[in-house]
Amino acid sequence: MSLQHRADDRVAGPEDRRPLPPSRPHRISTDAEAIEVARVVAARFADGAAGRDCDRILPWTEIEAFTASGLGGITVPRAYGGADVAHATLAKVFAILAAADGSAAQIPQSQFGVLALVRAAATPDQQARIFEAVLAGHRIGNAGPSRNGKAITQVETRLASAPDGHRLTGTRYYSTGALFAHWIPTRAVGPDGQPLLVWVRRDALGVRVVDDWQGFGQRTTASGTVLFEAAPIEDGLTIELAPLAERPALFGPVSQLVQAAIDAGIARGATEAALDFVRTRTRPYPFTVETITEDPHLLGEVGRLEVDLHAAEEVLARAGRTLDRIAAAPVTAQSSAEASVAVAEAKILTTEVALEAAERLLELAGASATRASYNLGRFWRDARVHTLHDPVRWKYHLLGDYTLNGALPARHQWN
Repeated sequence: MSLQHRADDRVAGPEDRRPLPPSRPHRISTDAEAIEVARVVAARFADGAAGRDCDRILPWTEIEAFTASGLGGITVPRAYGGADVAHATLAKVFAILAAADGSAAQIPQSQFGVLALVRAAATPDQQARIFEAVLAGHRIGNAGPSRNGKAITQVETRLASAPDGHRLTGTRYYSTGALFAHWIPTRAVGPDGQPLLVWVRRDALGVRVVDDWQGFGQRTTASGTVLFEAAPIEDGLTIELAPLAERPALFGPVSQLVQAAIDAGIARGATEAALDFVRTRTRPYPFTVETITEDPHLLGEVGRLEVDLHAAEEVLARAGRTLDRIAAAPVTAQSSAEASVAVAEAKILTTEVALEAAERLLELAGASATRASYNLGRFWRDARVHTLHDPVRWKYHLLGDYTLNGALPARHQWN
């Protein structure tokens, strides 16, 4: 059975809006085309972004536009019909999108982390099914970690045998993209106690996606709750994760690269918003200069911000190129560690510049920029919430331990 969308057995709650059935999107074929298309989609994201954030209007049409553009399939291997773009291109695409709308850009990021995991852990038959589905317009969401337990890595979601196959039961949170998805992969424990990535149809009986996200930033990501209540699982759609413990791969660095790119994009969006506001609305401090663009203190701050932003963007691009080089050969424990280190460096700088740029936006633009009608505070709220995705302090620890002691970073989705 192929990964096809079926609407005959769906159950929806009153708050449970469903995505449109998949339709085959445009097929992107080159890195250059991916970047060009990203700019077109970014213009769509930017239109109305402030209003969507203010009123918490979910970007349904914007996500449909993203999918129709073909960007969702740009990392599918060429052997399966995809563009298989460079990691550096993937980072640039997400930075472009996040500069337009940090929330809308966050929604599809789960798909690329999952596809990297599919490359590393799925069987050839599973890869063929999943990659074909993505190129046919299916979106992949995410059912995130549990809230209970001592660690976010603790998995309480269970896959159990049933007379008619297998059933999945559990509750997952922070499920970015699930509301908009056609498939919701989630980590679970199998009947034998082994870790699995289980693929669940969004419209299957027993699946409920609740839009209960309450973060003060990235307000329209709908990163809420997913409930699985004896949800049926199709044969062949469970991926064994235990072998990854002994097999180096790049799914962690790829996931982190995308997160760093979103931070870089938020920083770029905040910087551009600051410059536009200063040029068009900000008045100079009384008795100092004739025009605000002559203010020597402001010029110095703008110069420093540009340096920090360019540095973060370049280290992000370098991390992407590092992953491209490593991916061109069999991945080893050492090269996997090198990838994690490169992405950690980018994550540190993009985190810092996203927070800096979002704060400087209001400082440079002045008191009038705080008016609710402009909603410029969304850049800081998005930066503050997204940069908490994983603690950047542990990136410093990773780098220090690797540099001083030669310790290889742990291999997981946050490294």
